[in-house]
Amino acid sequence: MKSWIVILIAGLIASCSSENTIDEKQKAVDQIFADFQNGMPGAAVMVIEDGEIILQKGYGLARVSDQTPVTADTNFRLASVTKQFTAMTILQLIERGQLSFETSLTDIFPDFPEYGQVITIRHMLQHSSGIKDYGPMSSMDLGRQFNDQDVVDYLMTLDDVDFKVGEKHVYSNSAYVTFTKIHEKITGQPWHEYVKENIFDPIGMSNSLAFVDGVNAVSKRAYGHTVEDNGNILETDQNKWSAMLGDGGIYSNLNDFYKWDQALYRDQLLSQNMMDAMFTNQKTNDGIPMNYGYGWRLETYKGMEIHYHTGSSIGFRNIYYRIPSKNFSIVIFRNRDEGSEFSSLEYAHKMVDVFFN
Repeated sequence: MKSWIVILIAGLIASCSSENTIDEKQKAVDQIFADFQNGMPGAAVMVIEDGEIILQKGYGLARVSDQTPVTADTNFRLASVTKQFTAMTILQLIERGQLSFETSLTDIFPDFPEYGQVITIRHMLQHSSGIKDYGPMSSMDLGRQFNDQDVVDYLMTLDDVDFKVGEKHVYSNSAYVTFTKIHEKITGQPWHEYVKENIFDPIGMSNSLAFVDGVNAVSKRAYGHTVEDNGNILETDQNKWSAMLGDGGIYSNLNDFYKWDQALYRDQLLSQNMMDAMFTNQKTNDGIPMNYGYGWRLETYKGMEIHYHTGSSIGFRNIYYRIPSKNFSIVIFRNRDEGSEFSSLEYAHKMVDVFFN
């Protein structure tokens, strides 16, 4: 009898110790996001370990003008975190035999300029295509926001690339925007519908969407903000690039993102072989590692292999950070125009330091 009492007491002590540890970590995370509270534009933060949400919290406001708080249901514009979904839709077509890694731009668009003959799907996925950035389009006044077709139309007016295909790894929004039009050409289906039917619906991401104004609507939406040096808070939610889909147009929330996280760990949307390819470090023609797979950035931190992607657009800074060897993930969505895209990586590192000190 005494041995059972000892075991019971030991179990209770271990349980209390575990709860205290989680409580201490929550307090440490609260300190990391202290500046996102007290009426400020906010952040949604989640930690997942071994398939369980061990921390989930909203800080501050989803919209300052009406004092709406950030919750686990608040939908943030993912910005470039979208690229992992865009890559997934392309890889699904490859797996189904509707496309290949070696398909060229001119295979898909026969009228594409000659430079498209040597640019393949693989080059575009790994950001080694040399396709020019769509930034110079800013001088054009269309009287509306730019969309993905506008970018393809612009690329078709050009006659060269920035560098030889495969020579460098240079991040390309233009390539990922073009993917949605490639996808539509192959499937005959609008990309926002495809991603809903083939990614969101199968895994239960019922409140996520690729936002197309006038076609669908974002519920429980976080709005982007800028905090000026004098403390004034401006709502800076949209600009001329905000209607593009392939490089940054998906909205999602913590509750839905938990389902995305688990779908990746369980290979629910692609075969294991294709998932492995997605997270394989690609190389330039000279064999230099890119620290990028297909729609995913790669790094080593604290001796652990990491898969992640940041996202930055006007009013938003985000990151999804995975440590597969630990079955551990961090999600951080911020609706504040603050810092570079990689400022989100700094927040992720601070959180990793809390959980793996």
